[in-house]
Amino acid sequence: MPDHSSITDSRVLAAMAHPLRRRLLDLLKVNGPATASALSQRTGEAVGNISHHLRALAGAGLIEEAPELAQDRRERWWRRTSQTLCWSSNDFTHDAAGEVIARALESMNLERQTGHVRRWADQPQSIQERWPHGPFSSETWLHVTDDELAEFAAEIAAVMNRWAERDLPDDGRDRETVFAFARAVPAQL
Repeated sequence: MPDHSSITDSRVLAAMAHPLRRRLLDLLKVNGPATASALSQRTGEAVGNISHHLRALAGAGLIEEAPELAQDRRERWWRRTSQTLCWSSNDFTHDAAGEVIARALESMNLERQTGHVRRWADQPQSIQERWPHGPFSSETWLHVTDDELAEFAAEIAAVMNRWAERDLPDDGRDRETVFAFARAVPAQL
């Protein structure tokens, strides 16, 4: 499976521009391959609804069947085709529909990302106390060109990918799933 997939087809973006499909992509990334039944249990959605969205993601080439995991011909396992998905809105400036889809997906991703942070902030103190040192928020103001910002982004992404793709130590310690994201955008004071 490729580590990185750059999306330049607006039809692929359109397939991702649905909250449940984004969640399914996240579940397949974090937990690995799964069946529609397992994803149904995880999301609370009906199996038929999950199957519909899995077919849409497969049609866009974002996931594929993993037949080697099936125990019989009726069982269908699904996996992501790429661990990391990225796109640039600039790739869709000459495609009016693609530009609208890219903007909608960017907005949905921001809501999804901040939603994870909001849910953490809303957790009871007893839950937050289990993580006394790790959770963080960091911000800064930079003076950069577009090329320098792209270099900065690549460095941040490399650190995040190194941690996400590392081999987990077999040290007997429990590791929980943590959501991390970073953004840098031009802004005015």
